Amino acid sequence: MASQWASCHGDGLSMADVGTDHGFVPICLVERDIVKRALAMDIGEGPLLRAREHVRERGLEDRIQLRLSDGLERLSPQEADLVVIAGMGGELMLKILKNGNHVRQSVKGWIFSPQSELSAFRRGLKELGLAIQDEVMVEEDGKYYVVMTAEKGDMEEDYCYRYGEVLIRKKDPVLGKFLERELRQLSMIRKKLLDCGTETAKRRLDQIEKKIQEAEAARERLERDNTKTRQRRF
Repeated sequence: MASQWASCHGDGLSMADVGTDHGFVPICLVERDIVKRALAMDIGEGPLLRAREHVRERGLEDRIQLRLSDGLERLSPQEADLVVIAGMGGELMLKILKNGNHVRQSVKGWIFSPQSELSAFRRGLKELGLAIQDEVMVEEDGKYYVVMTAEKGDMEEDYCYRYGEVLIRKKDPVLGKFLERELRQLSMIRKKLLDCGTETAKRRLDQIEKKIQEAEAARERLERDNTKTRQRRF
């Protein structure tokens, strides 16, 4: 997604990787010449030491700078065109974004991969004045991951925050598999709650029913769009 985003925004781009860990993301983007220079940032000295060693091994010291930073705290305005924040929970990522108010206006694009709280994260982006431009969902070893790009802008009023409006409109096949698994799991929970019959279970059941309805609505839209696509082909 970084390559696709960069191709639309010219040459000589800079990026910052927040929570860089081993430094592999900035190394990859610099080696592929997707960006010209990069900042590898992390709150821990240990990860930065590992990242520094990897940068040195590849001879990229002149293009990748390492910096100890709590989130976006030590990133200056205009210092990065693209910022990557991945591998964290959605709540933590929103906290980083809110605390990074000093750079939000100057950053041209963002790449996010929240590991949890996807619905809340998407809503949080809207509140911060960021609009999702693209999303992809991938499956690896039975786990599902979402990667998204965002820029300054407004989200649509009828945006599907739980499952991703872009994924639905793109008729993402991995999202289809995810929804089937989601509905199976929710149905199992519903059955257990119905068997339980306590007041607490009844309150929980109402929440599960709403989630099932939302998942079914997303699946129906996905299948309806896929049907229309197949009909146009023949």
